[in-house]
Amino acid sequence: MTQNQPPTLSKSRFLSGLQCPLRLWHQCYNRELASEISPAQQAIFDVGHEVGKLATRLFPEGILIEEDHLHHAEAVKSTLAAMRDPGIPAIFEAAFFHDDVRIRVDILERQKDGAWNLIEVKSATSVKDVYLPDVAVQYGVLQGSGLTIDRAGILHLNNQYVYDGERLVLEILFSFSDLKEEVLDQQEALSWKLAELKKMLAEANPQQILPSRHCLNPYTCEFWEHCTAEMPKFWVMGLTGIREDRLNELAALGIEDIRNIPTTFPLTELQERIRTCVVNREEYVAPELMDELINLEYPVHFLDFETVSPAIPRYPKTKPYQTIPFQWSDHILLENGDLEHFSYLCTDDIDPRDDFATTLLETLGETGTIFTYSTYEKRIVRELAAHLPQKSERLLATLDRYKDLQALLRGYFYNPAFLGSFSLKSVLPALVPTMGYADLTIQEGTHASLEYLRMLNPETSPTEREKIEKALLAYCSHDTLAMAKIREELLKRF
Repeated sequence: MTQNQPPTLSKSRFLSGLQCPLRLWHQCYNRELASEISPAQQAIFDVGHEVGKLATRLFPEGILIEEDHLHHAEAVKSTLAAMRDPGIPAIFEAAFFHDDVRIRVDILERQKDGAWNLIEVKSATSVKDVYLPDVAVQYGVLQGSGLTIDRAGILHLNNQYVYDGERLVLEILFSFSDLKEEVLDQQEALSWKLAELKKMLAEANPQQILPSRHCLNPYTCEFWEHCTAEMPKFWVMGLTGIREDRLNELAALGIEDIRNIPTTFPLTELQERIRTCVVNREEYVAPELMDELINLEYPVHFLDFETVSPAIPRYPKTKPYQTIPFQWSDHILLENGDLEHFSYLCTDDIDPRDDFATTLLETLGETGTIFTYSTYEKRIVRELAAHLPQKSERLLATLDRYKDLQALLRGYFYNPAFLGSFSLKSVLPALVPTMGYADLTIQEGTHASLEYLRMLNPETSPTEREKIEKALLAYCSHDTLAMAKIREELLKRF
């Protein structure tokens, strides 16, 4: 491939290049190779947009630069015009271009002495390491454009803020962390890295970079599926918990397939179990599994929760990202073999925790083993107990009845078809091929949370609300039935 004029860098492209130069290359030249945005990823984008929009209310006289990214030159002109007007205290989405790098600043706040504050809005509740180059590249462009920057940092949510249920106090909901000193320290390395990425984009061909852990950190690359399409079915990345350095060692040996890993290569006990099962094309079944599956008390419950964690508090006495359970499903296996199902879903825009706990205690009763597919449900029960002191004793009394089916699988069972994952989405089709997720409208928990919030939105039509309700009920019920069927299938091994 011969490039004429290399594409300019933007802040987002620069950050992609830091993660992986090949990701940047594809963003510039091969966008068609990207996977579609998943519902979970879209939910993250939506939260960021919602928080960013709310943050601008801290600057009520500020103005928005409305030109989109396709009209950057026009956005720069609008920004310069706004900067010349001393009556404008803040500019949202301010556009700049310097040294072939274009940026949009979330909030550019005017200071009385002619200086400016660079404010990057994040929906997180703390400053993360990945945010530093984000602010640093913006600072470099602003400084190169002739601006004097007083403060440069992150405006993020305050996880100690408690909503009173009446009015959001934005001055407490948001916290600002000034990173100017750290940003200044980054400028020399930043300049070098920008030059390196520009040179790379001017080359005829991209760097050949093997997919590995860096593809998923700090964000999952949208070209992951493309870059891993030729990897073997039993790729070494399927070794549960394998570290980056171990992957690099295997790459140096030219090993991509688990079946080719030497027996002398250091692996954890679980990783060695996976390798052995794959090599021998057989399952691993520990005798302890039988005892765990039959050492129980009837009625046997298979329980799953769905929760939502709004970035902006929605109900009184809640904090940013506080987990709110809104749905449960319970498949109950009776001693005679019959399977019953009970469920709860809050369909009103109210704090559902009291009703959730009341109905849950009714279905769980005081006896019976409770299977879940992680320890998540136990955590939620503890949080409910803390929130509802009048139900605390009864809620906490259920905890001794819980069994984690996923932990039992990790400890006592493996099937090569798991491909290194013990998620329900991987285990279920391997053990119960007749049960999959393809026919479900909602197929994972983050999507369920997103759809729940959409159901509560007053702008959602009654017809659409009904569709979402049915989809949520089907998804949660599917997970609990899946656990019952997995246990049933595992018992056939003995």
